[in-house]
Amino acid sequence: MKHKLLLLIFAFPVISFAQSNNMPSTYDVHDLKITGYLQTQFQSAQSEGIKSFSGGDFSENSRDRFMIRRGRLKIDRVDKYSSIVFQIDGTQNGVQLMDAFIQLYQPHTKNFVFTAGLFNRPFGHSVVYSSSYRDFPERARVFQTIMPRERDIGAMLGYNPENKFKFISADIALVNGSGYSSRDYDSKKDIIGNLSFKFDSLANGKLHLGFGGSAYSGHVRNGTDSYYTDNGNGFSKNTNPGNEGSYAKRQYLGGNLQLEYDNTFGKTIFKTEYVGGKQPGVGATADITGPDASESFAQQPATDLYLRSFSGYYFWLTQQIAKSKFTALVAYDVYDPNNKVRESEIGIGNNTTAGDVKFSTLGYGMTYVLNSRIKFTLYNEHVFNDKTSLPDYTADLKDDVFTARLQYRW
Repeated sequence: MKHKLLLLIFAFPVISFAQSNNMPSTYDVHDLKITGYLQTQFQSAQSEGIKSFSGGDFSENSRDRFMIRRGRLKIDRVDKYSSIVFQIDGTQNGVQLMDAFIQLYQPHTKNFVFTAGLFNRPFGHSVVYSSSYRDFPERARVFQTIMPRERDIGAMLGYNPENKFKFISADIALVNGSGYSSRDYDSKKDIIGNLSFKFDSLANGKLHLGFGGSAYSGHVRNGTDSYYTDNGNGFSKNTNPGNEGSYAKRQYLGGNLQLEYDNTFGKTIFKTEYVGGKQPGVGATADITGPDASESFAQQPATDLYLRSFSGYYFWLTQQIAKSKFTALVAYDVYDPNNKVRESEIGIGNNTTAGDVKFSTLGYGMTYVLNSRIKFTLYNEHVFNDKTSLPDYTADLKDDVFTARLQYRW
């Protein structure tokens, strides 16, 4: 009931107070334009070799590291009828393609924009919001899990009227569902819908309000003759030769809210987002760590599917300090991969695994914006999990992370 109430609060017919990833640097007509940003950082973890959603897992014998978190190079071109965006990401792990899409629109208006290629899934607020503008180092754990690397390949139609209804925007996309780096592994396609509202002229221009709702409908192919379903106290195994090649539903509903207020002390921004639904996963094993067991698949899962009901949300608060270049950050996020079972029941012989463990993260820190290009960030994250009956989860894991980041944007 609690989750349904949260959805009702937020799921009104996303707003970006800054740059969206699904667009060129500007829609003004121009030839090739090159933009990008570089994030270099130092991190210290509470333990060696931890599983982390703060820039990836730590190496087995390491708790401190320097790394290039993101090294983005974006090339775009805009003419009267179309635009093209091509973006790569270069880090110590190599160079990867991030965005590659073409957009078509009417010559004198962009009420309707058709996008085809590799782009950010149009779901919610934080998935599309550019990491170069986000004050917090990473997206919430729930979105890193259900939409890893944010992108997918497909086609999208966007609507944003330029008349008196310009505060409305809507997107609908048809995508592979297997993510940005993989070929589609089945014949099903996933549908994503997003409706958002943006008001920038409230309280004499001091208050900016945004809210929206999103929906995702997809499928995951089962590659075995068995799958697990919730029975109210864990999972029951369902075995039948006809199960192989069947499809499990992958469904999300989300709502989001953004408030920005320009006050005498400095700009205050509050953002929150909730998502819940059905997420097919697998059981945690020695090769698939707990948090990975509920992650969306980039390829056909080799083991039995676990059909889980999940929920997750975050609260982000930023406060500019006395209208200076300093901004204080506070965040709290929760991801529960299985909201049908209590943590105390996990691991008691009911087919539950580490893939069902709930995690909460409290983060706090500060940014210093030297100018429009350079930003410093200091941020600490306390990650919590309740104790279970599983051998590796009988107490809270020692997996806190401190991040010191320097960003340059051009």
